[in-house]
Amino acid sequence: MKQDKLFDNPQQVVDFAFDDAVADVFSDMIRRSVPGYETIISLLGVLAQQYAQPNTNVYDLGSSLGAATLSMHRQTRTLDLKHICVDNSEAMIKRCQSRLARHMPDADLQIICENIEDTEINNASLVVINFTLQFLSPESRLALLTKIYDSLLPNGVLVLSEKLIFEDKDENQRQTDWHLTFKSANGYSDLEISQKRTAIENVMIPDSLEAHQLRLQQAGFKESYQWFQAFNFASLIAIKK
Repeated sequence: MKQDKLFDNPQQVVDFAFDDAVADVFSDMIRRSVPGYETIISLLGVLAQQYAQPNTNVYDLGSSLGAATLSMHRQTRTLDLKHICVDNSEAMIKRCQSRLARHMPDADLQIICENIEDTEINNASLVVINFTLQFLSPESRLALLTKIYDSLLPNGVLVLSEKLIFEDKDENQRQTDWHLTFKSANGYSDLEISQKRTAIENVMIPDSLEAHQLRLQQAGFKESYQWFQAFNFASLIAIKK
């Protein structure tokens, strides 16, 4: 695993992009930046074991290097699933394809480089959006979730993982401080943390838990649950009845 040192020197900071430099260090970056990430990835396999339906499609929208797909595949090998990974970063898709070819050589696998808003979804029992919705324009988020709801089979599920903001200012500040301390404990310097924040603040717009729950309801989901939270990062599951 290549160590993330992208922001360890003073630099003219530009907007964050999932380019080759980021893709090279992404595994280290997300592990050290997102509390609970490895737990979420591991438990996606458990959720897939319960909710993925035989002979259906499983979508990983914003798949990056394919960690979610690999975790789900490991727990559902007997279900004859087709795994579909979608990401708009060519750098991520290239590495995802190589990685999953090594670890899932016999799987029915399709890897697509496109914006997830453009992805055609069909015969889906499980859709995962892992820390990706927050990079879409807020105006386009409901349309995507509605498309997913309409495309899911009965009893199909959406798993949505996101960074959260909190409506109470004091709580939001505490959660932010805890997250910064987490990153510091994982070896990031104050300079790295500051420059990364500057790079990402214009391209990642998080929502509150309440906003996510309302949007899921508006999309058609009658049931949604927060099943995981670590500081200001959480994951929800929404079930189509």
